[in-house]
Amino acid sequence: MSALSLAQEAYSASASPLRTSRGTEYEAFARITGKLASYAKDAVANFPNLVQALHENRQLWNLLASDVADADNQLPEALRAQIFYLAEFTQHHTGKVLNKEASADILVEVNTAVMRGLRAGGARV
Repeated sequence: MSALSLAQEAYSASASPLRTSRGTEYEAFARITGKLASYAKDAVANFPNLVQALHENRQLWNLLASDVADADNQLPEALRAQIFYLAEFTQHHTGKVLNKEASADILVEVNTAVMRGLRAGGARV
């Protein structure tokens, strides 16, 4: 491999656009929500994939809950409480989906609403 090739490879990553925290959060929500929506359409046939998407969604919401529970979090207290409530709701409803007592549709709706807020430039979640 030539020096030019090595240089191009080494610097190609830095040429990609930088993402803000909000942009990174949006991308995480978009990726997971897309999976949830896709697999929920035929939950019976896609159940193993739906379970994986539900797990990823739970991990995302666990991360958000721990972030807003941190005393150093700079978000307004009311918003932190709302996010924490949504995380708890997500945990509870995911259990219902896994037990085949409910659909994942409301989880997709919640995530989509958060994505709209992130895209609109609302407070960082």
